[in-house]
Amino acid sequence: MKSESKSQHVGKVTHHELKQTLGTWQLWGIAVGLVISGEYFGWSYGWASAGTLGFVITAVFIAAMYTTFIFSFTELTTSIPHAGGPFAYARHAFGPTGGYLAGAATLVEFVFAPPAIALAIGAYLHVQFPGLEPKHAAMGAYLVFMALNIVGVQIAAAFELCVTLLAIFELLVFMGVVSPGFQWANFTKGGWSGADTFSMGSFHGMFAAIPFAIWFFLAIEGVAMAAEEAKNPKRSIPIAYVAGILTLVVLAIGVMVFAGAAGDWTKLSNINDPLPQAMKFIVGEHSGWMHMLVWLGLFGLVASFHGIILGYSRQIFALARAGYLPEWLSKVHPRFKTPHRAIIAGGVVGIAAIYSDELIQFGGQTLTANIVTMSVFGAIVMYIISMLSLFKLRRSDPNMERPFRAPLFPFFPAFALVAAVICLATMVYFNFLVAVVFAIFLALGYVYFLLTRHQREAAPSDALLEE
Repeated sequence: MKSESKSQHVGKVTHHELKQTLGTWQLWGIAVGLVISGEYFGWSYGWASAGTLGFVITAVFIAAMYTTFIFSFTELTTSIPHAGGPFAYARHAFGPTGGYLAGAATLVEFVFAPPAIALAIGAYLHVQFPGLEPKHAAMGAYLVFMALNIVGVQIAAAFELCVTLLAIFELLVFMGVVSPGFQWANFTKGGWSGADTFSMGSFHGMFAAIPFAIWFFLAIEGVAMAAEEAKNPKRSIPIAYVAGILTLVVLAIGVMVFAGAAGDWTKLSNINDPLPQAMKFIVGEHSGWMHMLVWLGLFGLVASFHGIILGYSRQIFALARAGYLPEWLSKVHPRFKTPHRAIIAGGVVGIAAIYSDELIQFGGQTLTANIVTMSVFGAIVMYIISMLSLFKLRRSDPNMERPFRAPLFPFFPAFALVAAVICLATMVYFNFLVAVVFAIFLALGYVYFLLTRHQREAAPSDALLEE
């Protein structure tokens, strides 16, 4: 009976393998592409509550959190190069329950981020083509990029690298075009929550702006979910992660400062297209530069949308393969070797969210704002669990092979952990209703987890998850 069971598991594993095709540049493209839409929209809402100078402090704090997190997270990614990413690390450190919490949080982050970006794509296309319904355009974006991800990860990663490079080029063009009108006085005027001088009230605005600073970097950790498809993950992933976070920090600072110094920043603080509006201050509404920025702006949105589809599909695939979700979601396409069912399943949830205004639009927030906030909740919880996993594995498994070790341990992961806890507390305070919905999701998922123990016992053996 044991030999029969073992042969069945071996047979299953052959149907759950991903193809190793990704190189360092492609992984860097995924790392930056996952995030780069955050340079185009979302962050400027932080100015409304914190002001430009207050938001700089918030953004620097969040950038420090992400930088220390990525340097620490890379140790986990290279030690356990698993498509489940944080789920695999937490399961290895804390057992099945830890794996569930990390996997569920990551799933919320990566399943709820794409519909927010798809809605932005739809809104953008609606401006160019007024007869096109934004939600229909958002659904069309899902269908196109789900198909591209199914066809093959090599093609998908090559496309991701191309659109990411175009998006970076566009941000550099933006900074170059507005630079002749750069005035530091524009950036600093009313820079402390609308006032010219710092006050205790400025702290409130700085904390309230935390989610918008997180949007600058949200989802960069998704590279971990492509680890099983990397040619040499122990070498390529550290390079991709470190180069990716440095690229994003430089772009975030550059875009924010150049936009705020171009004119009256208060006119940019509550809109979805701060870059084109900032450019209007310098070149006017009908400039050729303006039209180029508007059209190329789509590349930043597409890069993140496409990359996060890759991320959520690998998370669903890994959870299903380990028995945390229905096993049929872990099947890979016989020809393309991609998790096609996981890609489709996440897309169905995202499209449903796009058309669920009445269910998701609550607490005085827009549909997009609530979807983004839900995604951020998942991310922050996952960051906390990941850093706890790093500390736990350093103690419980000191002999584990670690091709990349977190620098300045334990200070880097400790800072990332404390910063993430601060962010979570702030998020709950300012977004209590969304926090309750997020907690309900986790609770319902945990009930499913408790009822499906037999699925995990029957799942294919996985050496990276064995304790």
